[in-house]
Amino acid sequence: VTSRIARARHALTFPLLTTADGKKMGKTEKGAVWLSPKLFSPYDYFQFWISCDDRDVERFLALFTFLPMEEVRELGGLQGADRRVAKKKLAFEATAITHGKDEAEKAEEASRAAFTGGASEGVPTTLVEYDAWRGPLLDLFMASGLTTSRSQTRRLITQGGAYVNDRRIQSPSERLDSSELEAGEAMLRSGKKKYRRIAPNRRNDQRISAAPPCATTVR
Repeated sequence: VTSRIARARHALTFPLLTTADGKKMGKTEKGAVWLSPKLFSPYDYFQFWISCDDRDVERFLALFTFLPMEEVRELGGLQGADRRVAKKKLAFEATAITHGKDEAEKAEEASRAAFTGGASEGVPTTLVEYDAWRGPLLDLFMASGLTTSRSQTRRLITQGGAYVNDRRIQSPSERLDSSELEAGEAMLRSGKKKYRRIAPNRRNDQRISAAPPCATTVR
């Protein structure tokens, strides 16, 4: 600021937002979120908040919701299993502010279904291009966004954490069988709670039929 003007100067600053483990909350951080539903679905946005560190819950409730501070402190004081109540409140309120109440309710229902071992219509759908759709399930996991590399996907599969519908995938070379499709779609799952519905992107490639050919598992 130039010192030529002999009068008081004022500046507005904001503290760097960090998580309890010291990581900054910004777009340059791995795992950062986007406000646009095109880049980060309301379901994923909800999951981001409900999965936050227990130590961050009260502070995030104060920063990212419009709840009265009395309620924030009450939720922040919950311990043990009741801590999830506070996390669900944080996730719902933050999602409702960003994406609207209807989307928050859909995300909450999808999260509840995933937590109890199922999935709902609120799970986001990824349209998969021709090459990935006809390829091994390893490619479908990457195309869906559940994994970010082939090595990560292979590790997930070999550790028994990858599923198509409710079937555990045994080998990275397995392919999607037409019998596993419902209305031309399939549900992928990573671990216990991360779901993604996949469907062929017929708009961009006319070679995709209603279902992939019945494939045999390559061991």
